[in-house]
Amino acid sequence: SKVTRADAMERFAGGGIAGLLRRMRAGPLRSVADVYVPYRLYRVEVRNGKRSQTSWFALEAVRGLLDLYQFDRLPDAAELVAVETRNRPDPALDDAAALQLLQDKLRRIIFQLGFYRVRNLEFRATLVSSDLHIPYWVGFYGRGQAARLRVLDAVRQQFEGGKARALLENWLVGS
Repeated sequence: SKVTRADAMERFAGGGIAGLLRRMRAGPLRSVADVYVPYRLYRVEVRNGKRSQTSWFALEAVRGLLDLYQFDRLPDAAELVAVETRNRPDPALDDAAALQLLQDKLRRIIFQLGFYRVRNLEFRATLVSSDLHIPYWVGFYGRGQAARLRVLDAVRQQFEGGKARALLENWLVGS
């Protein structure tokens, strides 16, 4: 995580007009919690015509809806932290569905870079780890019984949109 609890609290509290409008609409910030979303880490070789490139991609393993994480190299032990917590949704995607989603997402990314440059596109993905969790901070806002939440990616240091919010809301309601 690149965002500490204090940093997350400050980001969720927000200042200025945007923070004031958020508090008026959603209510005051009630609490902040860390959540660890499971990902599957793959080594992916992409062949496009005569060119070949190897990268590492992590696919969110609950529903496969969040953006991929891309690594230039395999993360080493110094970059990883072991955490014991119950604040994590369980992975729900089976291996075949996860692999298909990964290939679909990669195909979309490559086509966005230039459809006309694609020649005999092939993917070879190998599962490296199914025990990678990415940290997120969740800010809970509300008045009375109503609650709203915002999600902050603790690695990318940016607020997430509706997909991450829906994933965590469904997990919280189902827990």
